[in-house]
Amino acid sequence: MVGLLALAVVAAAVNSAVEIVDATEKRALTVFGEYRKLLGPGLHFVPPFVSSTHTFDMRTRTLDVPRQEAITRDNSPVTADAVLYVRVMDAKKAYLEVEDHERAVANLGQTTLRAVIGDMDLDATLSRREEINARIREEIDRPTDDWGVRVESVEVQEVMPSAGVVDAMEEQTSAERRRRAMILEAQGERRSAVERAEGEKQSNIIRAQGEKQSQILEAQGDAVSTVLRAKSAESMGERAVIDKGMETLESIGQGESTTFVLPQELSSMLGRYGKHLTGSDVETDGDQLDSLEFDEETGKLLGLDDIEATLAEMDEGGAVLSELEDVEGGASDRELELELDESE
Repeated sequence: MVGLLALAVVAAAVNSAVEIVDATEKRALTVFGEYRKLLGPGLHFVPPFVSSTHTFDMRTRTLDVPRQEAITRDNSPVTADAVLYVRVMDAKKAYLEVEDHERAVANLGQTTLRAVIGDMDLDATLSRREEINARIREEIDRPTDDWGVRVESVEVQEVMPSAGVVDAMEEQTSAERRRRAMILEAQGERRSAVERAEGEKQSNIIRAQGEKQSQILEAQGDAVSTVLRAKSAESMGERAVIDKGMETLESIGQGESTTFVLPQELSSMLGRYGKHLTGSDVETDGDQLDSLEFDEETGKLLGLDDIEATLAEMDEGGAVLSELEDVEGGASDRELELELDESE
């Protein structure tokens, strides 16, 4: 029994004297409650039964700041929460200067978050997250340095106004959207009106140009017609005047009056014209009222060079029509003979 008891005491002493520290940790060693040193990663032997160690994780830790209620500078209630990224830089200070460094940093983050939001307007708290993060980190850095802890980053996750403020903001946003919609609609109508006016303007310009061109062409046609009539009369010579006089007599004869007064010039001209009629019993002086030839310019205007080709085309068309009629007539005769044979 004594041997077994001695063996158990030796095993407990060895277990108490050996400390194995991980690579991510540091441990504060105390002997009889007195701080001695920090134990780094590896195997360490400490006084058995009278020593104790306190472990510190040297990696960056994430601390959640619970949702906090705060009042902004313009008296708008909001709720906010954040995340702190902290790291132990001096394990001795973290052991000696503060009881629980993680809880202390989290509580400090809560109070600092409320203080920073209370010093800003509502619009700033909703739109300037980076500024809030920087101010919280700046406020926390000073006290945490004394604890051997460094705050590496602060991230505000959410800033939410109260329900009444949210409703008011939604109404404001809706009103702003309606205002923008009305402005866009008015701009669209104005642009449409401008486009219509521009289209009507272009249409009027094109219509006026068309009318102008039409008038020009019509005037040119009248001028050409007048020139042709003058050229024709010049070519026909005295016969043109006599033909015009005959047309005048025809129009006079269609009236209701039975008495006509003719100018002497017209009577003389008609008498001269009658001398040249076929079978006239009036002696002539040998002068004929022959028509004159059209000059070259008038012939081009009238298209007289193309008259023979046009007549030839008309003759060809008539021949084709005659052939078609003969074919149709022959077919009709054959049909009639077939009908007669069937009746017989």
